[in-house]
Amino acid sequence: MVYKFRVILDAEEDIFRDIAIQQDDTLEDLHNAIFNAFGFDGMEVASFYTCDETWNQEDEISLFDTGDEPGEQKIMSDYALSDLLDAQNTKIIYVYDFIQMWTFLVELAAIEEPQVGESYPALLFSHGEMPDEAGEKIFEAENADDLYGDYDDDYDEEDLDNLDNGGNFEDFGFEENWN
Repeated sequence: MVYKFRVILDAEEDIFRDIAIQQDDTLEDLHNAIFNAFGFDGMEVASFYTCDETWNQEDEISLFDTGDEPGEQKIMSDYALSDLLDAQNTKIIYVYDFIQMWTFLVELAAIEEPQVGESYPALLFSHGEMPDEAGEKIFEAENADDLYGDYDDDYDEEDLDNLDNGGNFEDFGFEENWN
């Protein structure tokens, strides 16, 4: 069978590519098809992330084994597309170049019989021009305004003066160490 994906750049403009690839190909093959379809040189590190139906990022599957023990971490070449994606599990996130953070939403749009005479992977459709730079990513916790969350230790500034039996930070000689 052939998997047909729509790969959408996470940007304000509509920029996407439709790619067909065999279901037995690996995530590494899909990685190669994506960076070629979007005009990257393939020299940067990339990862796929499993996700739920609302694109919430879950487990990372990297291009290279970055674990402490060789072989400890599964990598893209270890996974056939059909291992992770099917009619019920259709979404995966792809990040290329961890400096620029090009982020793509990859969705399985169809599973079809292969076309006679067609070679895969194949770029089926291209829409939109790639920008020169990836859009700025903002990483913010859900409760960013609440620095300590639900935690409150009941200490305030006056409590700091009561450290070490009434001493304070000046008593430790910090001032003279900074001069």
